[in-house]
Amino acid sequence: MKAIILVAGYATRMYPLTENTPKALLPLRGKAVIDYIIEKINDLPEVDEIFVVSNSKFFPHFSDWAKTAPTKLKIEVLDDGTTDNSNRRGAVGDVQFAISEKSITDEIVVIAGDNYFTYDLRDQYDFYRKTGHDTLTGKELDDIEMLKSFAVATLDDNGKVLELEEKPAVPKSNMAIYATYFFRKETVPLFEKYLSEGNNADLIGAFPQWLYKLHDVYTYKMDGDCYDIGTIEMYERMNVGG
Repeated sequence: MKAIILVAGYATRMYPLTENTPKALLPLRGKAVIDYIIEKINDLPEVDEIFVVSNSKFFPHFSDWAKTAPTKLKIEVLDDGTTDNSNRRGAVGDVQFAISEKSITDEIVVIAGDNYFTYDLRDQYDFYRKTGHDTLTGKELDDIEMLKSFAVATLDDNGKVLELEEKPAVPKSNMAIYATYFFRKETVPLFEKYLSEGNNADLIGAFPQWLYKLHDVYTYKMDGDCYDIGTIEMYERMNVGG
């Protein structure tokens, strides 16, 4: 299994903090945001390599970080060749970039590099193994306005996705989907198919919205929390443990 961490965004909403430092390398309670993700990946028994997909601007930053990253696994930082928001590949585009660049035919776990989460990634992995199907991460939220900014899933009693909609104007359930995904090796070639059909390359949640209509997709209900470090306010709040 290969791990793909997506860190190619420019985080312009967090300027000036992220003008010269990538968001995933901002210090959070004593270590970089991405270090927390790496520590979670260390608990996955079948991951043998980590690919960190960066943009050209911050490629040197992540290359330097990778030399002392908290893992014994091989880490390779990939430069997706983009320079700003005008030519970015998008999250799905960067997954496909990694798949194509490294000729990946194995299972993959895909994680957004700006997420800080407290749930056990090994539990999601075990759920993925139990179901034998592509697996998303979900949590029930009661805030309707907050739900509108997520992909929202309707599930059966076993966690199978019955319906999935990215950023719905009217959410049909309270199950928000977060950016941690396990995909079978049979699913990996479908990223190229998805993009060739002209689908949304930017929103990572748009891919499983397309995928569940082709074959069964399940959702692991997390026992914990996940925070997108997407604004200065959220970053400062998380840094003081609020």
